[in-house]
Amino acid sequence: MNTREDGGHNRSDELRLEAERGRVLVEESREIVVVIDGEDLVVAASRRAREAIEGLTENAPLPESLSRRAQESPPLAVPLEVDGHRETLLYFGQPGDLAAYEELRAGFTAAVSHELRTPLARLMVMLDSADLPGADVAELIAGARREVENVSELIDDVLFLSELETGRQVVALGSTEALPVLEEVVAGLSESAERAGIALHAEGERGISVPMRGRMLRVIAENLATNALRYAGEGATFTLAARREGDTVVVEASDDGVGVSEADLSRLFERFYRADRARATRGTGLGLAIVKHVVTSVDGEIEATGAPGQGLRIRCTFPG
Repeated sequence: MNTREDGGHNRSDELRLEAERGRVLVEESREIVVVIDGEDLVVAASRRAREAIEGLTENAPLPESLSRRAQESPPLAVPLEVDGHRETLLYFGQPGDLAAYEELRAGFTAAVSHELRTPLARLMVMLDSADLPGADVAELIAGARREVENVSELIDDVLFLSELETGRQVVALGSTEALPVLEEVVAGLSESAERAGIALHAEGERGISVPMRGRMLRVIAENLATNALRYAGEGATFTLAARREGDTVVVEASDDGVGVSEADLSRLFERFYRADRARATRGTGLGLAIVKHVVTSVDGEIEATGAPGQGLRIRCTFPG
């Protein structure tokens, strides 16, 4: 092959690499980024944009809500030329974004500090009590060990959620058959379920897969099941199920336990949020927030329904 042909191939490879790099930069941006063509049709959008803007689809005009936002606060527009086609990258940042982020970060830090302070305070009480006459040292040590485990669990959850948000934990690599993972999780929690007086079941159709790594599906299933073990109440039955509904795959967690109020239902996926009854139990308050983040990372949707005395149902819907 002559030098000109070699140069042509090298240039072609460079262009492909640059195109892939640009695609990843747009897709993984944590901001609302949209690329439009010369006819103002959407060419590409970041995952954050697709999650935040209803009706945002490729080869269609900008949704009305985004058009209004552009009129009220013009986005940063970066003209591009791709293979002779003129396109524009729109960055919908606002002056208040950084302040809002800093406020959120400060709130998160304060919440973590508060959640750590409680088990550490109990631990100090136990250690101080060990010096008192007649103290049951063995029981105090066992209690202290439980508090250390609580702190360790909280730190693990905070780090995992942070890795999800910064993209270091890749969720959507390949696909995983759902039912074997659900059955494995139920089997692994059988002793905990027996202690809690809750019956665990896994059911569904064989061969149904979800668009994520097996480890991430296990994270979803374990957090949903653990949530039921902590809060559904003794005598409840909890079921993890996988099934196909039309063009989607549904992984559903349902129980017939004590249920939740309407006010609590709307806040279940908030970080560190726990209903009044849940505050008396152990838990980091991050489990369902992690579930939501994993589900939405693969363009899935999650919803919770239930009522006091009527149990809780959490549906995770994924593109088939």
